[in-house]
Amino acid sequence: MKLSILDQTTAAANQSQDAAIRESIALAQHCEALGYHRYWVSEHHNSDSIVGTAPEVLMAAIAATTSRIRVGSAGVMLPHYSALKVAEQFRVLEAIAPGRIDLGLGRAPGSDRLTAYALNPHANAADDFPQQVIDLSAWVSGAPLQDNHPFRAIKAHPTGPTTPEMWILGSSDYGAQLAAHFGLPYAYAYFFSDGRGTEEALALYRRSFRPSAVLAEPKATICVWALAADTEAEAWRLLKTRELWRVGFEQGLRKPLVSPEEAEAYPYNPQEWGIVERLRSKAFVGTGEQVATKLTALAERLSLDELVVVTWTFDPEARRRSYALLADAFQLPRSPDEGR
Repeated sequence: MKLSILDQTTAAANQSQDAAIRESIALAQHCEALGYHRYWVSEHHNSDSIVGTAPEVLMAAIAATTSRIRVGSAGVMLPHYSALKVAEQFRVLEAIAPGRIDLGLGRAPGSDRLTAYALNPHANAADDFPQQVIDLSAWVSGAPLQDNHPFRAIKAHPTGPTTPEMWILGSSDYGAQLAAHFGLPYAYAYFFSDGRGTEEALALYRRSFRPSAVLAEPKATICVWALAADTEAEAWRLLKTRELWRVGFEQGLRKPLVSPEEAEAYPYNPQEWGIVERLRSKAFVGTGEQVATKLTALAERLSLDELVVVTWTFDPEARRRSYALLADAFQLPRSPDEGR
């Protein structure tokens, strides 16, 4: 079993948001030493909770300060941008870390509607996503565009002997169908939907998959939220931060993370408490061994050999400890100068 990371660069109420960016860079180095396979960073906008707005910039810093772990986006929200510009950015990243770059693509805005419009005023940008994927794939790999393509004469520089690995990200059947059609790897946002629709999306992807020049057989993973601590009680205590955030999220709020103590003192009403109970009923929370057992069962049920784990805590050290405990439980191969 391979374990990877999705880092959403969360901001805490007791620190300035720029500190979250530096923590993402430090966490990537920590997780490389622990033996994790990939380190993906997300793209969100106009949020006081998730402040990683430019994954390609953050990836450059991580790629330059690590040596083994794959570094990727989960993802670049392609409808906001020019496919050529994204291709150029990831060709530069590939030059920084040859053979270690993942280009995860999403169609969702990663923001509210007004912010999406501010990023790209083209009202129907999401409708162009399939063609953008075609163009981006060609420019990233150096393959020629279609004979009648108006930009056929354009190349994405710098060229080189290796190519970023493209992934399609999604939380619905649309992404599964698109990844299958183009013969690309597929990552399902299990944590976003609390698991709903996961089996159907993976089955659709595998059933519809068409081999491509980059992938002969289906290749899939899921991104799942999990939290481990030295004791089960401590893990559930740490989860209180995410519980309160999730209640706010359901109400349209995107606030910084608060401490477990502040979250515990919040006076939940019955409707809000229902949100907390639903979250707890599906949470992968406990000691390292307990969480590993649950994650292994999930991976076996979905026929997966890799899981991408996303973890939030108010205290960065608690998140580092969670990833260290999971690395121990899964017996990941550590580097000589390991981190804990």
